[in-house]
Amino acid sequence: MIKRTAFLAILALALPLAAFAGSSVDFTNNGGTLSGSSSGLTLTGSTLIAVTGLGGGVIAGSDLGALSFTTGALTSGSMQMGGTLAAGGTFSITGNGTNGIPNTVIFNGSFTGPVTWTLVTLANGTHNYTLTGSLTGTWYNGTTVNGATIQLTINTGMGFFNGHVAISSGSTNITTTVPEPGSLGLLGTGLIGIAGIVRRKLKSA
Repeated sequence: MIKRTAFLAILALALPLAAFAGSSVDFTNNGGTLSGSSSGLTLTGSTLIAVTGLGGGVIAGSDLGALSFTTGALTSGSMQMGGTLAAGGTFSITGNGTNGIPNTVIFNGSFTGPVTWTLVTLANGTHNYTLTGSLTGTWYNGTTVNGATIQLTINTGMGFFNGHVAISSGSTNITTTVPEPGSLGLLGTGLIGIAGIVRRKLKSA
């Protein structure tokens, strides 16, 4: 019984280290205007309304800051029917100090890969658009981080994108802590070693 208790205690200590494989922060934005042409899209006036994982838990409010971005130019397809935009541009998330949110630029970066602009035709014949893309940039503590975003427009009715459309909601996830592969290898080796030692001890008991 004592041996099994010791084994469980070691596992309890090891699991938090294994869980350190990565952590992320989710940002939810609402409203704002997405405007542009084949030269690219720009989001302005979108309000940050929820943040999850920044210091633990969920921080919510009607105005926690702002989210804005620009994309690269259209490389295929069309703005009306959906297409692909080039990497680059800008992407910024700024807090305003409300409810414990940092009063600074939280994330400042750009799109790292092609940005997908997708037309979604609903069963009733009306249209939405989604914009998705991967990100890289600087976290507010100075570290380089990566992430991804998806933005959903307001339904445009039977019409198509005509140069500007309101944003219904958006979600952006920024990965803030990812150990180097060497660190993960050492962690895995250590856990295997601990398991082997405990197994031998249990067999000899």
